[in-house]
Amino acid sequence: MSENHQLFGVEDLRGKLSERGYKMTPQRQEILRIFVEHSDYHHMSAEDVYAILQKRESEIGLATVYRALDLLCELGILVKVEFGDGCARYELNTADPKIHHHHHLICLKCKKVIEFEDDLLDDLEATIAKKSGFQILNHEVKFFGYCKDCRGEA
Repeated sequence: MSENHQLFGVEDLRGKLSERGYKMTPQRQEILRIFVEHSDYHHMSAEDVYAILQKRESEIGLATVYRALDLLCELGILVKVEFGDGCARYELNTADPKIHHHHHLICLKCKKVIEFEDDLLDDLEATIAKKSGFQILNHEVKFFGYCKDCRGEA
């Protein structure tokens, strides 16, 4: 498991589902287990999850995967991220909701996504909130460019 501190497990999911009138199904449990077991591999698409299920000879269909991912995002268990390529990706919500999520560096050539943990926008947020009266809860930053490997090839 990575350095991330997992906030949600199967029992947390069961409680969140129950609070909202949903049941813990074997399919939801298996999909959550994939994210827990593959927590070092961030940004899995529905197709990535489905491929893992297929390797396990699971009978869970792709439509079920999409529905479960949507629900897990709605419950705050997963975070949906988009990198401008038309493919939604998901990762465990390992950040305290009161703390900003990490940012992403996206290589336009090889499509590698690098996580950037430092949050340098606190002062900017405070200025914006003060000037506009807007209560900022969180933000998302994506930087697009070329990674050091691709820059070396140019």
